[in-house]
Amino acid sequence: MKPERAALAIAPFACAVLVACGGGSGEQAPVRTATVTPASPPPTATAAVPDPAGFALPAATVDAPDAGPPPATAQALPPPKPVTIPLSSAAGTDPADDELKAGDAAFEAGDFAEAGKHYAVAHRVAPKVAGPLVGAARVAIARTSLPMDYAAARGNRAVAAAAADLRRAVKADATFGPAYVELGRALLLLGDAAGAIETLRKGAQMLPDIAEAHSALGVALLATGHGDESLTELSRAVELDYGSAARHGNEGTVLFMRGRVPDAIREYELQVRLADGDARAHSDLGTALLAHNEIPRAEAELRHAITLDPSRAAFHSNLGYALQIEGKLLDAIAEYRAALALDVKNASAWINLATALAKDPATRKDARDALEKARAIDPTDPRVKANLEELDALEHGTVAP
Repeated sequence: MKPERAALAIAPFACAVLVACGGGSGEQAPVRTATVTPASPPPTATAAVPDPAGFALPAATVDAPDAGPPPATAQALPPPKPVTIPLSSAAGTDPADDELKAGDAAFEAGDFAEAGKHYAVAHRVAPKVAGPLVGAARVAIARTSLPMDYAAARGNRAVAAAAADLRRAVKADATFGPAYVELGRALLLLGDAAGAIETLRKGAQMLPDIAEAHSALGVALLATGHGDESLTELSRAVELDYGSAARHGNEGTVLFMRGRVPDAIREYELQVRLADGDARAHSDLGTALLAHNEIPRAEAELRHAITLDPSRAAFHSNLGYALQIEGKLLDAIAEYRAALALDVKNASAWINLATALAKDPATRKDARDALEKARAIDPTDPRVKANLEELDALEHGTVAP
């Protein structure tokens, strides 16, 4: 039995998990202020945004890398731009502008209470301006602390009320791009995929030079199965905000999902350079290197991810996979068991453990038990069926271990 390649993890909407870099927490995260993983995709959806820390990846068809920027090590990188879309007027002459700017700064810093105060004052100063309504709705959604995933807020009254306020902001000023972006994000949370895409498209058209507008649209497109269009938008976000680790990570993830592994590695290398202390960034890079058969480098990156954050089951499972490829079977088994100690419902770790245990006739019963654990988690998982059939063949001596 071969180690389960589909157990590889890539990366949270941020900003791998794709990360839309803003709109929820106001933090600079890589697919991660939010991860868009449709739990119940719309009829048109054909793909989901993976959580880089534990999604199953089918074997990829690797394209030759496109011509792109110089190697990551040779680039002088600019600082990242704020992810919070400004709500003040372009001319800076509206009476509420000072309060809106203060609210945006507080939101960017993650101080939602302070942001809400400034947006409320802005509304009193200029009750007919759309910006304060958008700010208040932005804060209301952030305060729910919901994961910024597709349909994560379905039935949530606070998000529904915020969406209603955002619709009022759009009516108040049909040319105000930030209202469309925030409304689109809210609609995606509520599970309205078609409405979210249409609204986010308008927002990106109105804000052609704002990276976060393109990022939000790209994440929504990927979450609803529009991979090629998503790549266009996420690439544009990188062009506009080249110093953002999150945006490089997002583009790397969609490239990885499209089978363009060398290109994904290039983006993940930039992500790591910009956010060396981010465990998910190192895991993303390690995963892509695994897919490209650069095993020693992959092992080093995955070990570094675990050093930074030992609590992620997928990190251990992926390292186990790298170790198994290198023939370090006992070390691989230890990592798989470490993954399962952290998350007993990690089906990929159970499958990977089974592939390792199946190597030794003395532990094949344990391998079968591991596969049954995986089947109990998801009875429809085709990987379990395939591995059980291969285990049967091993036990009957019809295939070599």
